Amino acid sequence: MSQWSLEKELKVLEGWQLSAFSVAVTERMFPNFALFSSLLEFGDRDQVRSILDGIWSKLSNTGAKMNFEVQQINVEVNMPDLEEFDMYGASPALDAMVALYSTINCLLEPNRAEATNVGNLSLESVATFIEVTADADMSDEELLRCISNHDLMLQEESFQEEVITRLSGMKNATAATISDLKRLAANDGVSNIGVSDEQ
Repeated sequence: MSQWSLEKELKVLEGWQLSAFSVAVTERMFPNFALFSSLLEFGDRDQVRSILDGIWSKLSNTGAKMNFEVQQINVEVNMPDLEEFDMYGASPALDAMVALYSTINCLLEPNRAEATNVGNLSLESVATFIEVTADADMSDEELLRCISNHDLMLQEESFQEEVITRLSGMKNATAATISDLKRLAANDGVSNIGVSDEQ
């Protein structure tokens, strides 16, 4: 699913649906941050978890109150500096935090560009992981083919399509439908690049 087609697919969503798409994609990226946070004792994974939960609560109209403008400052504090952390794991952790920041933007003011940004961030995160773990002797063409046909990329594309399909069929968010979406996105704690913070 190229960037162009993701934008096209997202045209069927509006308002709260764009926020729900964004938080679902971010939820699936969360273990990348959680694992990095645990291994390097960086940031506050519990705080990030509670911000994510706050967004899900807001969407399911459970009456939970959270000041999301303040939470954006908290998200920024949890963004690893890639110059400070010279290792691959910092990159997907940062992607997850940038996605969370964009998700909050989308929640404060529904915005198709922000939702597209979140979806693409996750796809790029997967592509980078495949590139980093691929055979160094591959030609550029072989690498591109490897990325587009890789199981992780196909899974991420079908996940995003599934989320869009589910949301496009919902007129209103209910606690039950949002809870089902969260369960799908949580993916038993396994992220878009196949890591779990239980490792």
